Amino acid sequence: MLSEFKEYVTKIEYLNSAMAVLSWDAMVNTPSKGKAYRGEILGFLSGEYYKLITDDKVKVFIDYFNNESNLDDITNAMVKKIEKSYNEIKKIPEDFYIQYTVDASISSAAWEEAKNANDFSIFKPHLEKMVDYKKKFVDYLSFEENKYDTLLDMYEPGITVKKLDEVFSEVRDAIVMLLKKIETSDVSIQTDFFTKYFSKNDQEEFSKFILSKLEYDFISRGRIDESEHPFTTDFGKDDVRITTHYYENDFRSAMFGCIHEGGHAIYEQDISKDLMGTGLAEGTSMGIHESQSRFYENILGRSKEFWSYFYPEAQKKFPQFESITLDQFYKAINKVEPSLIRIEADELTYSLHVIIRYELEKMLINDELKVEDLPTAWNKKYKDYLGVEPSSDADGVLQDMHWSDGSFGYFPSYALGNLYGAQMVKIMEKDIPNLYTQISQGNFSDIHNWLKENVHKHGAVYKPAELIKKITGEELKSEYFINYLNKKYSEIYNLV
Repeated sequence: MLSEFKEYVTKIEYLNSAMAVLSWDAMVNTPSKGKAYRGEILGFLSGEYYKLITDDKVKVFIDYFNNESNLDDITNAMVKKIEKSYNEIKKIPEDFYIQYTVDASISSAAWEEAKNANDFSIFKPHLEKMVDYKKKFVDYLSFEENKYDTLLDMYEPGITVKKLDEVFSEVRDAIVMLLKKIETSDVSIQTDFFTKYFSKNDQEEFSKFILSKLEYDFISRGRIDESEHPFTTDFGKDDVRITTHYYENDFRSAMFGCIHEGGHAIYEQDISKDLMGTGLAEGTSMGIHESQSRFYENILGRSKEFWSYFYPEAQKKFPQFESITLDQFYKAINKVEPSLIRIEADELTYSLHVIIRYELEKMLINDELKVEDLPTAWNKKYKDYLGVEPSSDADGVLQDMHWSDGSFGYFPSYALGNLYGAQMVKIMEKDIPNLYTQISQGNFSDIHNWLKENVHKHGAVYKPAELIKKITGEELKSEYFINYLNKKYSEIYNLV
């Protein structure tokens, strides 16, 4: 029975990979007029997935293995995962599920058009449709305390609004307090050297140099392409692709975007081969996935030690930095400056961008906010939380692609990733005593191996709460991230 079960799960995995390839191509290569038909193809394939996951044979597998004792961790996780999918999707009408996939593809294309045109009205009817779809999903799947909990569980199994409200309020209060201290600092940080002309070709070469040192294999097991919004996708551990977006008047955007997406890609490439064909050869949650990307981008990529190694190489590549010292460069990449764009936000204020989206999503799903009022609500929260206000839709409500395909419940993963990552680093520091010396020497193999052994190789065998407890011996806590921020920015801004 086990071999038959694995064979069936592998068939589902193959279909998911095929859909992922078509989705990636739609974002990277497909011409605008071809996207509607691509959506129809994806809709058809999603119908085939629906049939596979809700087939009576799946129920037979579930009942059989639930009556078996002493299942190994992998088999047990396989059964629990497909049981969750079966129970959820079985409640959703097939025609509804297929049409949602088609409309999500169309909506994504409309978002891209709206962003380029700086016009929310183009996207508004599609977003309204996506919100309605998600409300109906919640109705089909039911909820206990908050409707939004159902959507959170799709990306971070086990997390709830109650838990997020708790940890996010702790993080928010700590950031606001630190921001107030920074406002009184007399430290002045120059950043204008980042906005000179940097050719796309030079940026691409330097980003690839960094990614190769970090041990993301984009030669034989991956690739780097361009898209409107950076993302990572995989079709098995040996085909993991990232995208970025180059701005020739900003050195930081594409480079840190590549490091961020590289963190996601390294995770996927490190998953154990034993998990291929089990449905578990993927990250255990979006929060854990973001812990890896944000660790690489921020805790590692914005550290003084990291640039002690890479900055001399940057100076050779970019004459724009010729007269800029390492200390000036380090402070510049960590300058705190409330801004409009999430993916370009400084490390300190980034979580506030996520909290804004989290609160708006909760309101949309709980019928406390209409889509037509979203731009106004967005702008108000930015004014209240960060003291800045968008002057255009492109810099405001249209800046992210996530809502275009109905990914409500995803955004909190970014802030959760910060918390998970900082908590993991405290253990990494104990296990690798010379951690920061290795970083300053450009040696990232021990870090990579530590993450592979403790996080990556397990794929989705353990739930996020189980994994963080397994690694750190504790449940998720906000204090490690808060302490990290306070220490780092107190030093940069000479705070008492």
